[in-house]
Amino acid sequence: MDVVDFWVRSWTSDDLTAARRLLTPHVEVEWNLDAPVDDEEMLQVLHRIAAFADRVELTARTDAIDGAALIYDLIGPFGSAQLVELLAVEQNLITEVRHVYDVTAIDRYFPGLYAN
Repeated sequence: MDVVDFWVRSWTSDDLTAARRLLTPHVEVEWNLDAPVDDEEMLQVLHRIAAFADRVELTARTDAIDGAALIYDLIGPFGSAQLVELLAVEQNLITEVRHVYDVTAIDRYFPGLYAN
């Protein structure tokens, strides 16, 4: 099983312990949410998504030699939002994570998702 498959399966099933093992100690994390981010905050937001969403569907995936681009539909009780995730992988560990959220839909259908 490759790192990207394991990552997707881990966080979407709310297994943050498994997901955390895939991140390098100094993983770079960025997102477009209006809040500071580090790996711990990102994992907490992914936990909230996995716990609150009715389901998380991986709708597209493009692999590269050094990572992958993924698109998810986050389907909640009142509507859905999208997440684009860009992963950089080296030596079977994730070195960079970039999240681009549909912020308007996140604020509408997943209120408080990234509030501290």
